[in-house]
Amino acid sequence: MKFKYTGLYIALIVAVNYAFSVVPLVKLPDGTMWPPVSLLVGFVFVVRDFAQREIGHRVLLAMLVGVAISYVMADPFIAMASAAAFLISELVDWAVYSFTGKTLSERVLYSSIAGAPIDSAVFLGGIGLLSPVGVIAMTASKLVGALIVWWMLRSRETATAS
Repeated sequence: MKFKYTGLYIALIVAVNYAFSVVPLVKLPDGTMWPPVSLLVGFVFVVRDFAQREIGHRVLLAMLVGVAISYVMADPFIAMASAAAFLISELVDWAVYSFTGKTLSERVLYSSIAGAPIDSAVFLGGIGLLSPVGVIAMTASKLVGALIVWWMLRSRETATAS
């Protein structure tokens, strides 16, 4: 069995958490602080969907491995906020992906739409930066990656069906 997406998923969790520790926040026009690393998090949700295709529900164990490694490699404060956000939002993402019975492209899109705002709110709350503008900006930036992958998958599904 190949584990390329599972390995990538674990590596992305660690990389994003490390990046949150070292990449400075950006001040939005309303004064809200926004982490630009959140642009990458949308891809983590999508890669989780592909990892689940590889290893099924054991993807939850892969998530725990990524969080544990992050705790050691990243700022523990960031890692704990990220762990809480990942655990909650990834469970939502996993449930939507697992139980909707939709096409792959639809499951990727719907699971990201459900998980991204939860992840944003929990993470920003965990680091003390929770604000409506921050949650909206972070969620929107995460959904960019999901929308790109959704469009690519949908195009492939449409071409295959023709």
